[in-house]
Order: sequence, then C-alpha cells, then structure tokens
Amino acid sequence: MRGEKIRQLLETQHVHYELISHPLAYTSNKTAHLAHVRGRDLAKPVIVKINGKMVMVVMPAYQRVNLTLLKNLYKTNDVVLASESEFIQQFPDCEAGAMPPFGNLYNMDEIVSDDLAKDEEIVFNAGTHTELIKMKFNDFKALVHPKIINFKIKL
Repeated sequence: MRGEKIRQLLETQHVHYELISHPLAYTSNKTAHLAHVRGRDLAKPVIVKINGKMVMVVMPAYQRVNLTLLKNLYKTNDVVLASESEFIQQFPDCEAGAMPPFGNLYNMDEIVSDDLAKDEEIVFNAGTHTELIKMKFNDFKALVHPKIINFKIKL
C-alpha cells in the first residue's frame, strides 16, 4: 500500500491527522490548487546530497532550495540536488515524487524551512499523487525532530 510507513507511524503514535483526497497531480503547485490548499501551506520535500549523503529539505510549495545557504550551513562546497534515480529506491512505499516529509522514516536527516514552522498545521503528500495528509505542525516536529532554518537569509 502506498504511503504505508507514514500512516503506520501516525497511527501507532496516536497522532490525529486528516486525509485529503484530490485529483491526480504531479507538481506541488498543481496539487495545492486541486486540493484547495494554499501553496505556502503545502510542504514539499526536495532531496539534496551534502558531502555525498542524502538529506531531505522540506519547504513550502512556492519556495526553492538555497544551495548556497546549505553550503554555508554545512561548511562545504559539496551540496547538489539529488536526481530522482539516486533516491527513489529509498521510498519503496511511495509513488515517485510523492514522498512524505519524514526523512527519519527513510534514514535521512531533515531540514525544514521556518516558513512551515510558522503555521499551526502542515500539509504534505501521503505517498501518492492523489492524497495529502494534514496534521499539527507541533506533532510533525515531535515525530521528525528536523533542523529548522530560514531559507530567505541573504548571503
């Protein structure tokens, strides 16, 4: 079943969540539109390689990864976007590009944009291109323990 790991985690931890079904969509902006969710509220994971290690970066649908910021944060020049072929095997229970922002479930460190931390709730793909999960941000934070950073810092 697609998205099985995330649902099992939420249920075993007794975390309240809402499942939102929507028409098939492959981009975060289209998903937000079809699910009637603001783009700033929809979290999208982007996988980067930092010194060769896969790291999940989670940000609002409208935001882009600031590789320069990550290079400065990790004090390295070895920061690149990972290609889907490099990481897709780490998400066997998810459709390609529909993974939930739970790096800890997939053996990845996680960085989250502070823009998402400002909201009471977080919405994200549930492992498919037709379902989202909506839950309290504080519950998400307690389960994931992400590093929260400001991606809008001018360098």
